[in-house]
Amino acid sequence: MPYRILTLSPGSTSTKVAVFEGEQTLMKSNVRHDPVELQGFDAAADQLQYRIDTVLAELAKAGIQLDSIDAFSGYCGGMGPTVGGIFAIDQNVCDHVLSCGMNHPAILGAPILFDFARRTGKPAFAVNQPDTDELEDVARITGYPGIYRKSHVHCLNQKECAIRFAASLGRRYEEVNVIVAHVGGGLSVAAHRKGRMIDTNDVIEGSGPFAPNRSGDVPAKPVVALAFSGSHDRREIDAVIGKAGGLKGLLGTDDALEIDRRIEAGDAWAKLVFEAMAYQTAKAIGAFSVALEGRVDGIVLTGGVSHDEAFTSYVKERVGWIAPVAVYAGDFEMEGAAAGAVRALEGSEAVMTYTGRPSWAGFSFEAAPADVEA
Repeated sequence: MPYRILTLSPGSTSTKVAVFEGEQTLMKSNVRHDPVELQGFDAAADQLQYRIDTVLAELAKAGIQLDSIDAFSGYCGGMGPTVGGIFAIDQNVCDHVLSCGMNHPAILGAPILFDFARRTGKPAFAVNQPDTDELEDVARITGYPGIYRKSHVHCLNQKECAIRFAASLGRRYEEVNVIVAHVGGGLSVAAHRKGRMIDTNDVIEGSGPFAPNRSGDVPAKPVVALAFSGSHDRREIDAVIGKAGGLKGLLGTDDALEIDRRIEAGDAWAKLVFEAMAYQTAKAIGAFSVALEGRVDGIVLTGGVSHDEAFTSYVKERVGWIAPVAVYAGDFEMEGAAAGAVRALEGSEAVMTYTGRPSWAGFSFEAAPADVEA
């Protein structure tokens, strides 16, 4: 019998929950929370029982019993940098994420899943958690002393799409070199070499191509001048970098369909800006082909904007000479979390024990390697 897996992803204003049984999706829901209700919580951690109740209510609507689930898996923020893969969610994971200082509901992923695991006696897993950091040391160096690059990308969807692409070649993820570009609200591009993301941009810190609502790489001195001009405070500048820049800042919208309509109506500025985002994406893919020394088995385009044929065609025209381009439009995070849980249950991928020790904590060559137990 196929395994039945519950997956979830707590967001700032919603909770995604899905149940899969083999290849079948039994239910999939994105519950939007009442802002007034959310305002009643002082901190994200205080929402734990509220979010648990939300998931249980969705299961009840779908007529799915909690004890019918074979394993629980999902988006687990706050774990800090680790290698990619599957971690067993235990009390240590929950204690860490709830005390990590991060005030975002993503930290509730592990505690919710662990609550369900304790109720049912079934396992809970964190699969390719969002702070996964597998960068090679050479990729971390910047020209500014004391500032190093880290990895904050759409890891779960990145790796799931790379796994699917490898399977389309009849190979395993650990056997291929793939460049994946996830283009959603944020935009992450990563070089995957034999099962590890060896180089990426950082969607949290603001590097890489500009995105539908993020600024991406911007010349540093003008930003410094803006920060000290007195005309903008830090919150305003951070907002442009992280949620109000990119297409939204330049065109007033991050809706690709709306931008397509403007382009069709003859809006030359909209066309130039949209092509610039595609151009920067293609340029990043080209740069990461260097990280893989030109040995690239494939390029994958994913994320919501990859539904847009104008965008994908523009990118394909510029990078198709590097390697074949495959499009996996949309978001496969829930499917990726479920697939990881199945691999754990089947024993085809090792399940690691989380220790809280980071996969990278600075350039101290006397430091012991990351403490991860298979």
